[in-house]
Amino acid sequence: MPISPYLRSLREVIGHRMLLLPGVTAVVFDDAGRLLLGRRADNGSWALIAGTMDPGEQPAETVVREVYEETAVHVVPERITSVLTQPPNTYPNGDETEFVDITFRCRAVGGEARVNDDESLAVGWFELGDLPPINDLNRRRIEYALTPGADAWFSAPAVHQP
Repeated sequence: MPISPYLRSLREVIGHRMLLLPGVTAVVFDDAGRLLLGRRADNGSWALIAGTMDPGEQPAETVVREVYEETAVHVVPERITSVLTQPPNTYPNGDETEFVDITFRCRAVGGEARVNDDESLAVGWFELGDLPPINDLNRRRIEYALTPGADAWFSAPAVHQP
C-alpha cells in the first residue's frame, strides 16, 4: 500500500502502532451491470477499490479519486451503502491499522479500466455470476449495494443502560 505524505508523517511519530483511519470503498457498476474489481498488489487477492481519506477531503471525493487513481475509471457516487469499522489489519511492514469505512455504490461514467498505479496487479469488469474469489466482507458490501432503495447498513449499537 503506497503511503500518503500525511500518513507518512504520522508513522514517523507513532511508528507501527495502531492507527484508526477513515476510508472508503467503491462498489462500481458499469451500464451493463458488471462490477469493477482490482487484484491487490499487496496480497494478490481480488477486491473492491478502496482507499484512505486525505485531510480536508470529503468521503465522496475520496471514492472518486481512489477509483480513478487505481483503475482510470471515472465514477459518480450514487449512495452510501454501509458504514463499518473493519477488523484490525497488520501490513507486511508491521504497520497496524483499523479502518472506519464508508462504502459507496458508484456508477462508471468514463475511462477505460486498467491498472493505473502500483496498488493493483490487474483490474477488470466482472459479471455478478462470474466473480473471482473475494472475501466475505466484499461480498456483503456488494449485497448492500445491490439492494434497491435500502438505507445504509451499519452495526447496531448496544443499548446504553444508565
